[in-house]
Amino acid sequence: MTLWAAVLLSSALVYSWKLFGYLVPERFVSSPKIKDLASLLTVALLAALVGIQTFGTADGISLDARIPALLVAGVLFYLRLPYVVVVALAALMAALIRLLF
Repeated sequence: MTLWAAVLLSSALVYSWKLFGYLVPERFVSSPKIKDLASLLTVALLAALVGIQTFGTADGISLDARIPALLVAGVLFYLRLPYVVVVALAALMAALIRLLF
């Protein structure tokens, strides 16, 4: 299978799941338990993605300048700074740590 065939097949599968979502009856989606579960799943998946991208490498777990940068980003998000400022300051923190160590 070529790369483009895999991309097209993956796109078709993802789109089919989107269409499948429209077939779910409204009574299942409007339940408060399902809404709570969906919001928790979104946060859990985002946290897992951030964790894998921060700590994971091809060789295993890596503890480097990304960890303090992530902590700075978390504090800045808590303080409700704009996204662009958070990204810039977190990148600056990682660059400074890499420069010094």
